[in-house]
Amino acid sequence: MSRWPRSYPLALVIALVALVPVGVLFALASDTAELFDAHNLRVLTNTLLLMVFTVLGAVLIGVPLAVITAYVQLPWRRLWLILLAAPLAIPSYIGAFTLYAAFGSGGEIENLIGLPTPAVHGLAGATLVMTLYSYPFVMLTTRASLLSLDASLVNAARTLGMTLGVSLWRVVLPRVVTGIAAGALLVALYTLSDFGTPAIMRLDTFTRVIFVEYNAFGLSQAAMLSLQLLVIVGLVLFLESRVRGSQEKPGRHLTLWPERWQKVAMGLAVAPVTILAIVLPLSVFGIWLIREGTGGFDFRYAWNSAHASFLAAVVAVVLAIPVAHAAIAGKAGRLMERVTYFGFGVPGIVMGTALVYIGLQLPFLYQTLSLLVLAYVLRFLPLAVGSVRSTAEGLDPSLVKAARVLGASPREAFQRVTLPLTLRGMVAGAALVFLEAMRELPATLMLGPTGFETLATYLWRVYEAGYFGRAAIPGLLLVLMSALGLALMLSGERRGEFDVTENQHS
Repeated sequence: MSRWPRSYPLALVIALVALVPVGVLFALASDTAELFDAHNLRVLTNTLLLMVFTVLGAVLIGVPLAVITAYVQLPWRRLWLILLAAPLAIPSYIGAFTLYAAFGSGGEIENLIGLPTPAVHGLAGATLVMTLYSYPFVMLTTRASLLSLDASLVNAARTLGMTLGVSLWRVVLPRVVTGIAAGALLVALYTLSDFGTPAIMRLDTFTRVIFVEYNAFGLSQAAMLSLQLLVIVGLVLFLESRVRGSQEKPGRHLTLWPERWQKVAMGLAVAPVTILAIVLPLSVFGIWLIREGTGGFDFRYAWNSAHASFLAAVVAVVLAIPVAHAAIAGKAGRLMERVTYFGFGVPGIVMGTALVYIGLQLPFLYQTLSLLVLAYVLRFLPLAVGSVRSTAEGLDPSLVKAARVLGASPREAFQRVTLPLTLRGMVAGAALVFLEAMRELPATLMLGPTGFETLATYLWRVYEAGYFGRAAIPGLLLVLMSALGLALMLSGERRGEFDVTENQHS
């Protein structure tokens, strides 16, 4: 035990705490008489269909857009990438809310231009919304794989007589399958964990039914459903862990120069996605803002969101430091780190169910800000761990050794060398946790103190009450905060070092 790195004991405690919610769910579910019934089968079918259709839709949209943004020379290329990745900056439940309000009889589109439009709801509506707001996962992972490829093989295929399309299909596609699979699995996890979209689209998936059972005081049944959902999540996480990135050495990027009509065709193909995912939600919020003003919005809701999220970000980073250093120190530390990642795969509705039970057993915690912050930390701790670890791995160990040789104690070496050099990763991790906590809906609904409204919960209350116009301010604020997170993510993307020009007439 004494040979363990100093970070191991604390990292072990944090990893064990991360497993507590799962243990609670097993204890709760033991009181349920039925393991599985016909209703569960329908819920399971809906959940799996939504996941499969969303993954298919995301791949069909994300892969071509990855090729366009990686290889095609278009005016304002950076702007195209930001625009096509922008749906990540909008929580899917906001998209579902605005599409639900815009389409159908009496919807905003009919009120504005007088033309009736079909309603968006059910499995088709949920699939549409989830696809629109999750395809960037596939686009970004596939694009990263494309940019890591060496274009020389494509050029060789072209010299052997293959057309450009055949070259992309037979040479490029097989080499980016892992990138596509990684993005598709992220889409599957996102779809399984989402609560707001199925609820607004009135589709009985696991997340929606768990929330209904919780509101009906069926905590045991909610726990059983949560465990069934976790089985699916665990399977997806296992598949994700088996996906390995390309080991190919990076080379020169392929560059394609489209003709004018091809640029127009690409613009027309991209337009429906951009309009539905970005323009429509912002337009609907703008209409509501003009029509009803601030609608009595209390800006304390924004303060509540920021306050709780800030506390979660600080606690998450503090806990991430020992976990990240334990992961670097050895195999046991890496196992502890992987255990903490389990919380990120647990949907917010499931985490909320487990922590509600803990709160009932510990009344001093029930409906307190501390319990809500604990839920955020358990859910989003991996974001902070990953950011801190990636920065710490780049730290030259000789600097710490030099400090020790010069007489610094381990604590002093950490404070004066390690901490300043890894501060950037801590700030980035804190920012990601802060932004994700701002968007979290189901855990906040279930664990927030009485009368403690956040932007997300206020948006949900407005939807339930049917006062859609009052959603403009919280919706726009959430989009703005999420956009900051997207900007942070895209800022880390590396540019290729080489470029090569391939004239399509060659």
